[in-house]
Amino acid sequence: MAKTKSHFVCQSCGQQSPRWVGRCTDCGEWNSFVEEAETRRAPGAPRTLARPVSLNEISTQHDDRVPIGISEMDRVLGGGLVPGSVTLIGGDPGIGKSTLLLQIAGLLGSREAPTLYVSGEESLRQIKLRADRLGVEAPGLTLLAENALEHILAIVSDVRPAALIIDSVQTVYTESIHSAPGSVSQVREAAGLLTAMAKKENISLFLIGHVTKDGSIAGPRVLEHMVDTVLYFEGDRGHAYRILRTIKNRFGSTQEVGVFQMKENGLAEVANPSEIFLAERPADVAGSAVVASQEGTRPILVEIQALVCPVEFGVPRRMTTGVDKNRVNLLVAVLEKRAGTPLSSQDIFVNVVGGMTLSEPAADLGILCAVVSNYRGRPIDAKTLLFGEVGLGGEVRAVTRPQARLREGAKLGFQRCIVPQRCCEEIEPDGLEVVGVASVDDLIEILFV
Repeated sequence: MAKTKSHFVCQSCGQQSPRWVGRCTDCGEWNSFVEEAETRRAPGAPRTLARPVSLNEISTQHDDRVPIGISEMDRVLGGGLVPGSVTLIGGDPGIGKSTLLLQIAGLLGSREAPTLYVSGEESLRQIKLRADRLGVEAPGLTLLAENALEHILAIVSDVRPAALIIDSVQTVYTESIHSAPGSVSQVREAAGLLTAMAKKENISLFLIGHVTKDGSIAGPRVLEHMVDTVLYFEGDRGHAYRILRTIKNRFGSTQEVGVFQMKENGLAEVANPSEIFLAERPADVAGSAVVASQEGTRPILVEIQALVCPVEFGVPRRMTTGVDKNRVNLLVAVLEKRAGTPLSSQDIFVNVVGGMTLSEPAADLGILCAVVSNYRGRPIDAKTLLFGEVGLGGEVRAVTRPQARLREGAKLGFQRCIVPQRCCEEIEPDGLEVVGVASVDDLIEILFV
């Protein structure tokens, strides 16, 4: 008979403690420890031990990628779906996770490949209503409304699907653990058994994960280490565009993004996100700059807007959306120290249009130019493109793949591109006027003097 004992587990990071503590010593969260009953199972029959196999004897002929049929999804996965892979998708409630995976299930099931969609949150009727709205008709798609892990594994063994979707992993529970669904122990155990089954049966597994208030996937961090791919759905429900970003991928790049647009009949892929993000750009407005950001293998042109206002109170404010606030503070300090631009008495607001999040330093030139443009009231030419990293000494440093960024700018009608001086040695103009700058002073002299 199984023996049980109680322990406390942090709901944020999975840290265990023999007693309750107010603040987790690992992640720093307050009041995150909950009591759980730990089950120790009696040892069963001895398992068959795995034997080492020579590298040359391992066959990869069954690891060919299977295109899903949604090019943006295939892009973030690295070219298609790998049989036996486990993909975890997280995002805010209502962002479109279930909609996207139901569309994927419909495309896979329409090829008569057995696909099983398991929902622990919705009834079969609710899923059917969404499928009718999305126009999903697939003879190979099977639906199941179930929370018990043992029953799900039994159905999977009987159906033997090529793809399995669990919506969501926080609602699945196993009877071997005496704790509520969604607890750290339940999520870890359910994800572990589902992953082992997917690897053994060569099933492509999708797991939908809830997110916490700070935007990270709920449950223990080990959940992200157990899976092969981690994708995050980003975007504001008030806007139509959604961005699917790769955080981890054992079968491809971790820098890819997919862009979707939410419509009445589901998520539609955006083939040319640069054109969409720049479609409503105002003309001759001070504080607007276009930068070429490299997201994986694809360059994307986005607009950065800045607003500089005199301080009404004692401490100036620095507010950002889509870029790191600390990075903006650093660039403002460079402008004050190296370029002599007095901004210490100014409120500064920086926004990336379209819901994009820029993390690479190539956006430094765009942020800097947008701030100076609005401060001086001098608009930047609408046909000018920028990219480059700015150092603390005011120098402009080279970035990766400058030729691809230029090519994207030429395709959208830009006529001039301001780049780091070192990049001029390795790029072809491609029909654009290429201007190299070595420092922040050179940049301001070219654009604002």
